[in-house]
Amino acid sequence: MERTVIMGAAGRDFHDFLTVFKGDQDYKVVAFTAAPGQNLGEAGEEERGFPSSLAGELYEKDIPIIPQKNLEKIIEEKDVDTVVLSYSDLSHEYVMHQASRAIAAGADFKLLGSEKVMLESDKPVVAIDAVRTGCGKSQTSRKVASILKRLGKKVVIVREPMPYGNLEEQEVMRFEEIRDLDKHNATIEEREEYEQHIREGHTVYAGVNYRKILEKAEEEADVILWDGGNNELPFFKPDLHFVLADPHRPGDELKYHPGESNLRMADYAIINKENTAKKEKIDKVEKNVKEVNPEAEIIHADSVVKVDKPQKIEGKKVLVVEDGPTLTHGGTSYGAGTVAAEKHDARPVDPRPYAVGSINRTFEEYKQLGNVLPAMGYSDEQIQELEETINKAECDAVILGTPADLRNVLDVEKPVLRVSYDLEEKNKELNEILEGLA
Repeated sequence: MERTVIMGAAGRDFHDFLTVFKGDQDYKVVAFTAAPGQNLGEAGEEERGFPSSLAGELYEKDIPIIPQKNLEKIIEEKDVDTVVLSYSDLSHEYVMHQASRAIAAGADFKLLGSEKVMLESDKPVVAIDAVRTGCGKSQTSRKVASILKRLGKKVVIVREPMPYGNLEEQEVMRFEEIRDLDKHNATIEEREEYEQHIREGHTVYAGVNYRKILEKAEEEADVILWDGGNNELPFFKPDLHFVLADPHRPGDELKYHPGESNLRMADYAIINKENTAKKEKIDKVEKNVKEVNPEAEIIHADSVVKVDKPQKIEGKKVLVVEDGPTLTHGGTSYGAGTVAAEKHDARPVDPRPYAVGSINRTFEEYKQLGNVLPAMGYSDEQIQELEETINKAECDAVILGTPADLRNVLDVEKPVLRVSYDLEEKNKELNEILEGLA
């Protein structure tokens, strides 16, 4: 048996194991590694393993999840033959550093091909993915789902996994009502992705076992909408594949894994946020898209930001709370909340003097962050620290640039104004594309 380690971040790694390695007697997965700086990070994964009940009959014990920093030690102690990298939004340089570590320690290094990891569905699948975290997948997914609903289709959203709790309990999760978020102990990151779909009347599935999730989704859907995370590849083989790019980060579409693979597979490349980007940067992204995928049709789009009751922030001191993953492993320094503040002449305050606990450590790790507060909330303790940080800040109001209404999980003592952001196509409408979907 080929003794294998899967490098991951509590998501794609579990899917790859269940899709490619489970039940294959030629392989023995001896460990997963937990990536630093993504999701729960190393500390959270040291407390659990991948359950043998999900791993199958070849695994009598849980598969250990070990900090990625110990990769060389794992390779030596467990006599590892192959290291498989299975997580996302990594620079090509970073990927090769991990390859160098594995090779130097005596193991092969592998990336799985798209055909191996994409499940086929009996129902039409529309996939929304990106070249980096924070390109605008959420607003695009909402718009696509809304159009399909108007066309008379029953849409079921399947979201890339964020299983940070008990993996057995989270094998298949179905979210139909807002209270289901509490039922499944959803983190703030999960709420950011699920809440608006639920409010617009769409069922959302997520979890660990995507073969079972696909079967459940097919039972109730006319069309399955794959709502990707980070810049990850779809778990389901798409009939229609939209991939977003960000002209605020020109060049990143060719520098990150597996975002470049997404771009090369795309049917349509959506260059988003053009209303706040410089023309030369838009042109660079367009040139790169045409270079690597000349068959993809390019859709130019704006991300239109609106604030409820904008008069309440005109000229005021505000604390801007942005979508967490966009700021952290997405590598950006601002989001929709900052755009809204600038639009209405509000003055963002620096949250760093008020940050406590893990929120303070987030600022220490992500040096690009300035007058924005990432909505971190992967545990009850971190949610409390986020709440304390917000309430300590000296400001007139709080701007929520995250898609989730944090007032459902935080007791904020200041006026809170939510930001919405919508995709507006400029040269080709999604509606006419989706009308042709069987």
